[in-house]
Amino acid sequence: MHDPDCIFCKIIDGKIPSRKLYEDDLIYAFHDIRPVAPVHFLIIPKAHIPTLSDADATHETALGRMLSKAGELAAEAGCTDGFRTLINCGRVGRQEVYHLHMHVVGGPDPLPPMIVFER
Repeated sequence: MHDPDCIFCKIIDGKIPSRKLYEDDLIYAFHDIRPVAPVHFLIIPKAHIPTLSDADATHETALGRMLSKAGELAAEAGCTDGFRTLINCGRVGRQEVYHLHMHVVGGPDPLPPMIVFER
């Protein structure tokens, strides 16, 4: 299922260019156009799933593939000592593109804290 108005569906279809890292029958990975670290790419399911809240049991294989490929792709991109994954969900989660996507972020130096907990 694709949404003809979705920017990520257009990237998957080749209608919008991207710097592809990986593609198979279920997922597509590409470099973020506004990187926040030396390594910053996205992994998306090819099926149009608006948010993580919209995912169900029929999406388990694609979601599992996203997670299982993250480490391999991060290592290939130069993350030798760890990385961060992030899935924003909905308005409160600050999701900007309503096609489920996982950010993979890292580099040679430790990332700053994402959330600071006060005691």
